Amino acid sequence: MSMIDPTLWLSVPVLALIGLCIGSFLNVVVYRLPLMLQRAWWSDVAAQLGDRDACLQTFGKKAPLHLSQQAAEALDAGLKRLPPLNLSRPASRCPACGHAIRWHENIPVLGWLRLRGRCSACGASISPRYPLVEAGTGLLFALIGWRFGAQPVALLWCGMAAVLLAAALIDWDTTLLPDGLTLPLLWAGLIAAALGWTLPLREALWGAVAGYLSLWSITMLYKLLTGKVGMGAGDFKLLAALGAWVGGSMILPIVLGASLIGALAGIAMKLTGALREGMYVPFGPFLAGGGLLVVLAGPTRVMHWMGWA
Repeated sequence: MSMIDPTLWLSVPVLALIGLCIGSFLNVVVYRLPLMLQRAWWSDVAAQLGDRDACLQTFGKKAPLHLSQQAAEALDAGLKRLPPLNLSRPASRCPACGHAIRWHENIPVLGWLRLRGRCSACGASISPRYPLVEAGTGLLFALIGWRFGAQPVALLWCGMAAVLLAAALIDWDTTLLPDGLTLPLLWAGLIAAALGWTLPLREALWGAVAGYLSLWSITMLYKLLTGKVGMGAGDFKLLAALGAWVGGSMILPIVLGASLIGALAGIAMKLTGALREGMYVPFGPFLAGGGLLVVLAGPTRVMHWMGWA
């Protein structure tokens, strides 16, 4: 009996199915990773408060050692009482009633449709964003399969797209771009280039440098002129990661596209009342969108759009 053609496992329909499953996991990442970071930060606070030497070095003879130690012990005790939380524990549950999600309720998209968007135990509403993320990831993987063909490198680009999507959603929800996503994405881009899987290493390296320094320099200039911080360092790292994957020549198209879409989205949110006074639209999701557009369109088409071809 002849073996199945390996390229079938990398075909567009199969990649779409894989994307649906990865999208289900991304929902977990987007919800839990910020909570995990908050726990880690509070743990750091407890450690700092309990550091007697650091307290003395900072405050001198007036160091509030007793209060600092009390706060450290209270925080440490509170953290220890919290249940375990990581990307695998606890199992998925309804946030309203704690009902453990059964396997058939967790089938990407279909599970949500079967439940009609409500918990089977308490009837609480389940956000439609969950199936939208699953379907969106499936679509992304399918488009990448169409763009790169049935070859192993397509899986590499699918992984890159999944991390970008997770980072964009977390930034949209919390205005945070976790180093746990942006830095591995940066290193993965450089390593992939070094192994000859994407673009020449020289282009990847200078793409990362151009991505980071472009936004960093603009932000520093804005701070010097206004005294305000206009952008977080997470955006620098995200654009550096994108530069490692697509090269320095694509940095300007990504930033221009992200700026245009971000401005239009901000105006629309302002007009509809979705953008409240004192709030701002995070830039990370639009950088991620611009990066994905460049990947899917390809450098030749992007160069033509920019009039550089």
